[in-house]
Amino acid sequence: MTIRHIHRILIPLLAALALGACSTTRRIPSDDQLYIGLAGIDYPKNDSIPFPDDLKSSIRESVNVAPNNYWKLLGWRYPFPLGLWVYNNWPNPEKGFRHWLYEKLVEEPVLVSDVRPEVRAHMIDQVLDDNGYFRGHATYELIPAKNPRKAKIRYTINPGPAFPIDSLQLPADTCLLNHLIDSIARRDPYLSDVNPRFSVDSLSAARIRITNKLRNRGYYFFRPDYIEYLADSIMDRGKVALRLDVASNIPHFAAQRYVTGRTTVTVNRYAGRQSPDTIDLRDDLTLIQMMPSRLRRKLVPECVTFRRGRTFSVNNMNRTQTYLSRLGIFKSIDINVLPDSTASRPTLDVNVDCTFDAPLELSLEVNASSKSNSYIGPGLTLGLTNHNVFGGGEQLSVQLTGSYEWQTGSGNKGGIFNSYEAGLTASLAFPRLLAPKFIPRSRFQLNWTRFQLNADLLNRPHFFKMAQFNASVNYDWRLRRHVSNTLTLFKLTYTKLMHTTADFDSIMAANPAVAQSFMTQFIPQMAYTYTYDRMFDRDNGINWTFTIQEAGNVFWAAWRAFGVKGEKRLFGAPFSQFIKGQTQLVWNRRLTGDHWLVSRVAVGAEHAYGNSSQVPYAEQFYVGGANSIRAFTVRSLGPGSYKAPNGTPDDYFDKTGTFKFEANVEYRFPIAGPLHGALFLDAGNVWLLKADEARPGGELKASTFLRDLALGTGAGLRFDISMLVIRADLGIGIHAPYSTGHGGYYNMPNFGKSLAFHLAIGYPF
Repeated sequence: MTIRHIHRILIPLLAALALGACSTTRRIPSDDQLYIGLAGIDYPKNDSIPFPDDLKSSIRESVNVAPNNYWKLLGWRYPFPLGLWVYNNWPNPEKGFRHWLYEKLVEEPVLVSDVRPEVRAHMIDQVLDDNGYFRGHATYELIPAKNPRKAKIRYTINPGPAFPIDSLQLPADTCLLNHLIDSIARRDPYLSDVNPRFSVDSLSAARIRITNKLRNRGYYFFRPDYIEYLADSIMDRGKVALRLDVASNIPHFAAQRYVTGRTTVTVNRYAGRQSPDTIDLRDDLTLIQMMPSRLRRKLVPECVTFRRGRTFSVNNMNRTQTYLSRLGIFKSIDINVLPDSTASRPTLDVNVDCTFDAPLELSLEVNASSKSNSYIGPGLTLGLTNHNVFGGGEQLSVQLTGSYEWQTGSGNKGGIFNSYEAGLTASLAFPRLLAPKFIPRSRFQLNWTRFQLNADLLNRPHFFKMAQFNASVNYDWRLRRHVSNTLTLFKLTYTKLMHTTADFDSIMAANPAVAQSFMTQFIPQMAYTYTYDRMFDRDNGINWTFTIQEAGNVFWAAWRAFGVKGEKRLFGAPFSQFIKGQTQLVWNRRLTGDHWLVSRVAVGAEHAYGNSSQVPYAEQFYVGGANSIRAFTVRSLGPGSYKAPNGTPDDYFDKTGTFKFEANVEYRFPIAGPLHGALFLDAGNVWLLKADEARPGGELKASTFLRDLALGTGAGLRFDISMLVIRADLGIGIHAPYSTGHGGYYNMPNFGKSLAFHLAIGYPF
């Protein structure tokens, strides 16, 4: 098949579609019609009690059949029926290119007979019956289109009155099982309600709740099917008399209440030959450890919550599984129970089988950004982690980070924009709090103590080279499932300008405030972070983080107590003194299916005082980049409306502030398989809380706040394979807070220069 032959096929096809002179109903049987969608579902409008929204949703799901030309991504019908045209007007050869093309393009029509509206009306009747509308009935009618060969379907619902549960009869209190069912059912949120509407789904959910509570009270083998309902709607017209009972065919073992027997934990090696080493850790707990392997013996009793003689509970199985998995040293954990036939009463022995994960983990993260003004910047993070250094789940990790940024093309004058940053971080984390007892903690959650050392080198050729070293001790703990706490007990940072150029020195001389932030100094800090992370239901969730940190106050007070006045120094260098606070709120809202609307607001402020006149450069806020305002590169905005005058050298180090505001909205939707898409809108900037004459327009003012907000939009792709998300975002600038030489709110120089591309790992927020 030559190109000319292909053109002979495609050109007439496209011409026919463009002219619209084609039929999409020619092959439809004379006694049928093309289904073009749901015309609507009508409900009674004068009822004093509104029809429940959840039932409306269930009814719509049962009748909402997708017609031809349906775009699932947005829920629209697109107006170009290419597939139907091919079906009706193009013969299907047995083989060849036209056969292949026909199979790729053709879409068989969805007919009214395929939808079977009479069957779907009966489905609605069943939904009504299952939800207490026993006298309800549904009808349908066909709504012809302008072309009588096409039709929509409209359904009309006549629900009738809803039948409430007027009385509930529970099992006779003849045994412990019946007694517990009676007690649990009387407190169930549905069964204990006053005259609840009859609902099969609600009754099934109540049965599951009763079963779960029974299984936590020793009835491990009990199942929801062993609870039966009998409903009578004849005894009292318009009402339901309900009886709950235990099934007559329940097995004997399912009706028994069990206690916990002996627990055996087997720990297998990751690979290689194994030799068992058995040790009794408690009178009811045995550890079988396959040697050679490293495991702190006290670790297993801390994670196993089973106790001999206590009523068996499924919650203990879940807790034990959770505690062992949180250690991060096992690749698989299986918990099985076995009845003890030798015990005098029903007893379940517990077998926990664990297998070590690979002790070493290598990770690699790559990100990159590119902007149409020729800025390019790749970054890389390489990490190596040992998850079980001392046999107690201690994690030793070493991480090497590097990034490089340059400007290509005519803007690169002698490479002055080329820069790099490299860092090395080593941390040792213990899965417990090595802390005084006054720090609250929960034994039901995993707590961490982390020691960290870090060194960074930042090189801006033709300007400066800066080194930074820090050491810190952190505590991470949880009091509740949705709340986590991080306390930085101590962090000491040392920053030093290793080299400066004449150009940089002249800029600093003209801008004393920026020069102060670059001075060689120590930064002794303490910080606390509170995080609340919760999904309220399957459709709504929030993540709120608040951080407060201080620097230098403890040292300043100590030096002051010893009578030191004026500038105070640590190891011969001044130390910084400031306070800093920031918060972020992320709200997740499911729209439908896997379509999400994610919003974020972030605010931060900081203030230097006492021993410092400026917050250190490394601690100041900046915006822009792959996780911020994606239409602008990192540190390319602010403060406020300030922009360095034309002809001055790179003002990269001026683009920081002591107040930050960011707001983002992102619509995330599926495309195909692991490929997802996103549309986003970002806004934000940084400002100065103290006026700086060298950076006019940088101070935070209410009158110019909205005008100073940078605004950008864009679209992105995400390749999400659960454990890894690769993200590509294209940002489009709408408004720059500084003067660009163009008037109006949209003040970008041109569309090409307003684009910024980012390639990153993980979601932005």
